Amino acid sequence: MSWYQGKFSYQQEQENGSLKNLSETYLLEAFSYTDAEARMYEIAEENAIRDYAIKALTPIKLSDVFHEEKGEYWYLIRMYYISMDEVRRTEKKIVSQMLLNADDIKEAIERIHENLKTLLVPYIIDAVKQTPILEVYPKSS
Repeated sequence: MSWYQGKFSYQQEQENGSLKNLSETYLLEAFSYTDAEARMYEIAEENAIRDYAIKALTPIKLSDVFHEEKGEYWYLIRMYYISMDEVRRTEKKIVSQMLLNADDIKEAIERIHENLKTLLVPYIIDAVKQTPILEVYPKSS
């Protein structure tokens, strides 16, 4: 299974009668692009999004997604560790991207350290970036 980042675009009527253009981004797990597209339609229906267009549906490489009960924002964490290639006797940089939710960047960094504490090799967090993702839909949901 793969992760896909999908984006809806739609208009919402404001209290004064004007229309406001909105876009919402979701992360979903799917077997294929077609499956991901079908799940986007389900998500639109669940969230009562009307007269929408799917503006983007992009595969995203994630090694893991950590979902905590508390945490308003989703953060993309890029980390790496060095692995030794015994045959060639060279070092190899292994890069991983993970997603987790937290209330701020400081909490995101603390949570990623907590989730990676069982990792047996030293790692370096290369980047932490807040994403526009509103909700994550694993395949089991």
